[in-house]
Amino acid sequence: MFEPYCGAAPMPANLSSSWNFDPALIIILAAGLIALYYAQPRAQRGLTTALGMVVFAAFISPLCALSSALFSARAVHHILVGAVAAPMIAMILPLRLTSRVKVPVELVFVLHTAIYWLWHFPVAYDFALSGSWQYWLMQSGLILASVWLWTVMLSQRTSVFAAIGLSVGTMVQMGFLAAVITFAPYPIFEAHFLTTEAFGLNPLQDQQLAGLLMWTVGILPYAVTAIWMVSSRLMAPVERRGGN
Repeated sequence: MFEPYCGAAPMPANLSSSWNFDPALIIILAAGLIALYYAQPRAQRGLTTALGMVVFAAFISPLCALSSALFSARAVHHILVGAVAAPMIAMILPLRLTSRVKVPVELVFVLHTAIYWLWHFPVAYDFALSGSWQYWLMQSGLILASVWLWTVMLSQRTSVFAAIGLSVGTMVQMGFLAAVITFAPYPIFEAHFLTTEAFGLNPLQDQQLAGLLMWTVGILPYAVTAIWMVSSRLMAPVERRGGN
């Protein structure tokens, strides 16, 4: 029995009106974003505004409802949360807060990988779509793991080689997960067996599209971050020394 938090799978005709106006969610998100906004220096508040737009798209817009119908929409949702919103949160959090907990980079990577793979196992994923608290159990795990990963990866306290390794390692494991989903010979997520045809996709095509999105768009933020770290933290100091 599937009772997804975002509601029953919509039809194309009513998708545009399938907004999530859960008052508890709106109050919690608004309070959190307002607190973050006013905790930031005025010059940096634009990042909190951008975060609010991403969160709005993920949890309130019709994308939330569409993710009940299409696993490919769920992939987009997870990309927005784990690879767009999470690094924004990591950059917004005060340094004094993020520097209190010190754990090995390897442990952060292993836990992030384990949590993402766990919630993409068919049994666990279908469980997450069986009710509201199950859904938020999945989301809280993915969000916390992603924010933790990005906080460590972007921290100046993390060595440049460890940060690059963390970014590249995440690209590799995400790519492998995407490959497993893309090349599965049959649909594996029961929650979407009967919900994709209305959108012109059979369950296997929807699953393959999700894997391709994860394989391309999903790993792009990590690739860009790795390139940026090589350029700004690894090559720039060498160039400055060479110019002196």
